[in-house]
Amino acid sequence: MPRWASGPVGQPAHWQEARAALAAADPAMAALIARYEGEGLVGQGDLFLTLARSIVAQQISVRAAESIWARLEACVGTVAPPDVAACTQDELRGAGLTRQKSGYLRDIALAFVSGTIDPARWQGADDEAVIDDLIALKGVGRWTAEMVLIFYLQRPDVLPLADIGVRRAMGKHYGDGGSMDPDGIEARAECWRPWRSVAVWHLWRSLDPLPVAY
Repeated sequence: MPRWASGPVGQPAHWQEARAALAAADPAMAALIARYEGEGLVGQGDLFLTLARSIVAQQISVRAAESIWARLEACVGTVAPPDVAACTQDELRGAGLTRQKSGYLRDIALAFVSGTIDPARWQGADDEAVIDDLIALKGVGRWTAEMVLIFYLQRPDVLPLADIGVRRAMGKHYGDGGSMDPDGIEARAECWRPWRSVAVWHLWRSLDPLPVAY
């Protein structure tokens, strides 16, 4: 198994415990949890896949990201470091990626192939240490690193304050219907600790017809 595809697969072990705790702590979150009974975050165990999906999804809608991802799969075949690294930037742009995103994706693929990225070193590291490691990669910002924490490492208490979907959903369920600012989100989410990642998944789910997956 390649080192970038050795993460946990399937639903996090803490999922049901977290849902029960969140429902007990927050009536509005309890309603969302009940609405999506039987659904949940599903880890794919593939760090490169999580990074690639996150880069594709940066600053565009879920629907647009899925369309570009399907075109990328048709272009590359298997979206894995060796296959992406073998493509030219122009070939990746042909799948619908911007020049900037195609460059980021190819650079990250090359970093995996060369062994520059090794997720084994994150064992036991705290969330901020993992974020610092990831944002050293060109094209990876804090939001993308947070998606790795939630979906690849399945860390339970991540709150991506800059996420557009989180801000919209918080405004919808906890505010006046508009976007909620980061300070307001952080204060309102305090009762969700230590399960904020699970709450965030339910916020995303309330906005999109399909579960978000990275």
